[in-house]
Amino acid sequence: MEDLEIRPATTDDVPAIVAMLADDPLGAQRESPDDLTPYLTAMERLRADPNQHLVVAARGERVVGTLQLTIIPGLSRRGTTRSVIEGVRIHADERGGGLGSQMMEWAIDTSRREGCHLVQLTSDTTRTDAHRFYERLGFTASHVGFKLAL
Repeated sequence: MEDLEIRPATTDDVPAIVAMLADDPLGAQRESPDDLTPYLTAMERLRADPNQHLVVAARGERVVGTLQLTIIPGLSRRGTTRSVIEGVRIHADERGGGLGSQMMEWAIDTSRREGCHLVQLTSDTTRTDAHRFYERLGFTASHVGFKLAL
């Protein structure tokens, strides 16, 4: 993995990121790679927020992975700052080679540097392979998540 760089995402990376988000059964239902307008708007909001870290893993010019790390200051747990990892995606031809672990290590290390004492993430109940992956990294399925579409 020597030729791998994990770096902040740029506007030029948005098409590759969206393609990875759409490249599975769940993403295919909720993403729209043909219209990048909402993603570009979201990218501007992310870049304006210092607590947001949207990154890509790149091999040369090719984007092969992405994730978003959000830092959340809070009052609970004695004022603990936590991080949330979202939108973890690895390009289909890169899966199983350790890239996901390397990206998660980046997210955990960055969380520590940002003063976080807790890293959390959610994963759709149908993503059983992802659940095994996160458990291998030391995450525990300790909570039940809820969502409300607006």
